[in-house]
Amino acid sequence: MSALSVRQVRSRYLILFGLRWLPAGLMIPVMILLMQERGLSLSQIGLVFTAQGLVVLALELPTGGFADALGRKPVLLAAWVVCLASLALMAVADSFWMFFLVWALQGVYRALDSGPLESWYVDATLAADPAAEYERGLGWAGTVVGVAIGAGALLSGGLVALGPVGPVSALTLPVLVAVVLQAVSIAALLALLVERRPASGPAALRASVVEAPRMVGQAVGLLRRNRVLLALVAVELFWGFGMVTFESLLPVRLSEVVGDADRAAALLGPAGSAAWLANAAGAALTPLLLRRLGAAPAAALMRILQGATVVGMGLLAGPVGVLVAYLACYAVHGASNPLHQGLLHRQVDGPYRTSVLSLNSMMAGAAGALGAVVLTALADATSVGVAMLVGAVVLAVAAPLYLPAWRAGRAAADGPTGPVGGPTGPDQALVGPGAVAGVPTSDRPAVAGAADRPA
Repeated sequence: MSALSVRQVRSRYLILFGLRWLPAGLMIPVMILLMQERGLSLSQIGLVFTAQGLVVLALELPTGGFADALGRKPVLLAAWVVCLASLALMAVADSFWMFFLVWALQGVYRALDSGPLESWYVDATLAADPAAEYERGLGWAGTVVGVAIGAGALLSGGLVALGPVGPVSALTLPVLVAVVLQAVSIAALLALLVERRPASGPAALRASVVEAPRMVGQAVGLLRRNRVLLALVAVELFWGFGMVTFESLLPVRLSEVVGDADRAAALLGPAGSAAWLANAAGAALTPLLLRRLGAAPAAALMRILQGATVVGMGLLAGPVGVLVAYLACYAVHGASNPLHQGLLHRQVDGPYRTSVLSLNSMMAGAAGALGAVVLTALADATSVGVAMLVGAVVLAVAAPLYLPAWRAGRAAADGPTGPVGGPTGPDQALVGPGAVAGVPTSDRPAVAGAADRPA
C-alpha cells in the first residue's frame, strides 16, 4: 500500500479517535447508577474503581514501552478487544467481585490504549511530511472527542428513557449498545490504521519484549533530566484525583438533587451530550488561548477555573444550577487537555513518545484510584457536596506546576535567536534520535495543542 498523505493520516486518526470514545459516551451517564442499581454502595463503587487504577499503575509503562518497540496497531487491537470483553461482562455483572473484574479489565484496556493512537498520528504525520504541523489535527481531536462522547451520552439518555425492554433494565440498554459500537471500532481499526514496522511475527514479538524495558527506562530517565516534564507529569496527580468529582460523583449528586436515579440518568443523557459539546467548544478555543496567554499560563488558569466549576457543582441547589456548573466544567476541561498535551509532546521525540504519554497517564490513573477511594468514602461519611469541594481544591492547587514550562518558554523566547535556534537547556531539550539542539520544546504560542484525554 502506498504511503499515506498528511491529510489521510489526519482523517484516519480523527475517525478512529471518534470511534474510540463513542462507547465511552454511552457509559459515562449510567455506569455509576448501574452499579448502584445492582446493589453496590458508593464505598464499594470506589473500591471497584481501584481495580482499574492499580492495573493501570502496574501496566501503563510496560505497555507504553511495548507499543513503542512492537508497534502501535497490535497494541491498540489488543486494547480494544479487552475493552469489548469488559463491556460484555459489565452487561451481566451483578456482584462486587464481578464489577471488580470489569474494572480490572478496563485497567488493562486503559494501559494498552494510553498513547499508541496519538503517537501513531504524530509519527505518521512527520513521516509523510517532516515539516507538517501535527498540532492542528491534535487540536481537532479535542473537538471530535467532544462530539463523539456527546453523541454517545445523548443516545444513552434516549435509551434509558425508552427502557426497560423485557428483562433488560433501562440502565443496561446503553451497555449493550456500547458492546456493538466497540466491535465496530475494532473493525475500523483493522481497516484504517496503517503502520510500517521493520519486522513482524514471533521474532519481532520476542525482540519487542526485550526492548520494552529499555524504552521504559529511557522514559523514566527523562524525569530526572527534564524539570519541565517532571512538573507536567506531576500535574496529573492532582488532575486525576480531582476528576473523580465530575466523572464519578456528578451522577450521584444529580440523583441526590432530583431524588430519582432513573430520572437523573435520563437527564444526564442530554446533559452529557451538551457537556461534551461544551468540551469540544473549549478545545476549539485552544488557538486563541495560546495566542493571548501562551500554553503554560493558559493551562494554569484552566486548572483554577476547573476547580471553581466543581465548587459550583457541589454547592449550587437544584438540577439547573448543578448542570450549568457541569457544562462549564467540561468547557474548561476541553481547553485544558490540548494545552497540557501540547506542552507534554514538546518534551519528547518519536521513539519514546508513547512511553512518556503512558507515564503521564499512569500518574492520572494512580491518583484517580486514590481519589475514587477517598472521595467516595468521604461522600458516604459526610455528603457528596463536601467530597466535591475537596476534589475542587485538589484540582486548583496543580496550577503552579506549570511554572517551569512557562519559565522555559520565556527563556527560549529571550534567547539571541528567538524561539527557534535559541539557547537550549535541560528543560528545553528534545529527547530521542530526532533531537535537534537549539529547538525549544516547552511552549509554542502559535499552534493548537493535543487531543482531549477524558478518563
